[in-house]
Amino acid sequence: MSLRKRLIPCLDVTGGRVVKGTAFVDLVDSGDPVELATRYAADGADEIVILDIGATHDRRPALVDLISRAASSLDIPLAVGGGVASLDDAAALLDAGADKVSVNSAALRDPSLVDRIAARLGTQSVVISIDAARLPNGAGWTVRGVSGTRESGRDPVSWAREAVERGAGEVLLTSIDRDGSRAGYDLGLTRAASEAVNVPVIASGGAGSADDIVAALTDGGASAALLASLLHRRMVSIPQLKAAMAVRGLAVRSAASVPTPEEVAAWLG
Repeated sequence: MSLRKRLIPCLDVTGGRVVKGTAFVDLVDSGDPVELATRYAADGADEIVILDIGATHDRRPALVDLISRAASSLDIPLAVGGGVASLDDAAALLDAGADKVSVNSAALRDPSLVDRIAARLGTQSVVISIDAARLPNGAGWTVRGVSGTRESGRDPVSWAREAVERGAGEVLLTSIDRDGSRAGYDLGLTRAASEAVNVPVIASGGAGSADDIVAALTDGGASAALLASLLHRRMVSIPQLKAAMAVRGLAVRSAASVPTPEEVAAWLG
């Protein structure tokens, strides 16, 4: 039986509100995180990701109260990231109801953080979040930390491989260049990482259509597709996307409702 491909809405949160921009800047308010998480879950989302994008910059842990309220409203897995700088930070998020914690900038500074969290909380609880930008000459990518503002000197594929060897059970791979662009995922980046590790890779950055999502899950080799703008701006629904994925032969968990054939045809172009 084919493994089901996942659709994962991403809620970037700052100041208690969901925001969305382009290439990590020009942020626009998109709503209340608990309300959006609940709606997307009801529509058939497979998981929810909440990223407190201001936590690392502000040198504080993620908003535990917000995570607790979101977790109590969901019956699907919840992954949380932002400001996870220690084992205690990770444990607090799991205690608040999260199923997984995403580590990013702190792990770049101290890779052994991944080992410690995985050893204590389990590999299934650890997501390594990697924000990557193409190099100016187009030959490869570089990893950036602190919401894409700080160069790390690392290659994203090598870093993904190392983090998985240290115990990460999943890779959340974001193309900074494609973020919010709706120009399609960076398939080269996604495919390179998917081929390098033996854990699920979540493609992130650039979803503009059902075709983009299908491409990330097939040509890119990803196990899941993260999306934000398409849903926040109500350009498409999760049931529409899942129907389009199923038509293309991808195994999916059924959504809350079934679109009409006309809706499916429209999103397949």
